[in-house]
Amino acid sequence: MSDIDEIRVLLVDDQRLMREGLRTLLELHRDIRVVGEAGDGQHAEELTAELQPRVVLMDLRMPRLDGVSATMRIKRRWPGVQVLVLTTFDDDELVFRSIEAGASGYLLKDVGSDALADAVRAASRGEAPLQPSVARKILGRLRSTASTAITELGQQPLLDGLSERELAILRLLGSGAANRDIADRLALTEGTVKNYVSAILAKTGLHDRTQAALFAVRNNLLDTSPGDYGWPSSGLGWPVHRTYRRCNARVTATYSSFASSGAAVYVRSSAPTTRTTSKSMPLAR
Repeated sequence: MSDIDEIRVLLVDDQRLMREGLRTLLELHRDIRVVGEAGDGQHAEELTAELQPRVVLMDLRMPRLDGVSATMRIKRRWPGVQVLVLTTFDDDELVFRSIEAGASGYLLKDVGSDALADAVRAASRGEAPLQPSVARKILGRLRSTASTAITELGQQPLLDGLSERELAILRLLGSGAANRDIADRLALTEGTVKNYVSAILAKTGLHDRTQAALFAVRNNLLDTSPGDYGWPSSGLGWPVHRTYRRCNARVTATYSSFASSGAAVYVRSSAPTTRTTSKSMPLAR
């Protein structure tokens, strides 16, 4: 028996050819196993109950039940399942509806095969892989709303219910810190951090750490102390971090230079690095 910790993936797309292509691409990677396929959101919910995947790769526009509604249902019933959107569409409404429904990340179907596999791995760790063009949309939305004290997701009574430790962890989530970073910063174990994150989600009614990060930014909670956690260590980069709050011009210029090139951004320290996504066997638009 293999000692590799396989990532169980459910494919959801109304096009059979696309599902077959995705299965072929993903199963080239020894740590990823496709456990099932669904042609619509309703079937995806049924198969999630039956197969218990770790990651659901979700298309958006499908018959019977669309991807946004399916994401909401899956996250409500199985909060630990990570839904990663893979679609042709990147219009603002679909992006933000998907994130608000609980999607962990959002990719377009022109993503490279290696980048897709990396995004599945990142989503399985609870990170938020985002296509550069999508990340720019979210960055723009955060820039326009971060100065608003109370928004549709940010209500002061929700903050009042959090302990000082939970608020500290929420600030770090908003800065883009992974559980390991938070544990090192606060002298806790990763398991303890996970328990705190679960408590934060339960008290605020948020679906996952992606929404928690948005919540922190929209409520002006970002930690502005020295240091820079940046984007998660892999995946297609969560674009919210501490330097953004301290020096908006620097981050906007730095991020734009990488995102506009189509490269995937992998940054945790203060110095950005890039890894070009695979050009082999690109997915059809």
